[in-house]
Amino acid sequence: MNDRNVNQSTDNTQALNNLCRKYMNYYVIAQMADGTQMEGIVEEVTDQGVIMLVPEDAEPEADSRFFYGPRPRRRFRRFNRFLFPFFLFATPFLYPFPFYY
Repeated sequence: MNDRNVNQSTDNTQALNNLCRKYMNYYVIAQMADGTQMEGIVEEVTDQGVIMLVPEDAEPEADSRFFYGPRPRRRFRRFNRFLFPFFLFATPFLYPFPFYY
């Protein structure tokens, strides 16, 4: 019975690796086990988990109106690199980000 559990966990890990590799370099929405959602770019897949580039808020001073010229200066969006272990995700956990044209 223990061998069957080991085989199932190996199969699940392999299926998760294949799904992550399918969406490598894509902007995705990941469903976490606690019900929250994370969005980011899948950068790398390791044995420990998924390395994603997660965006941070680029406009923390949105309330301040002190800028020069007719418009505020545009800022680029910043991304931080995080390692997410596989056990933090609900299955199926990756969805391609819907870009509407």
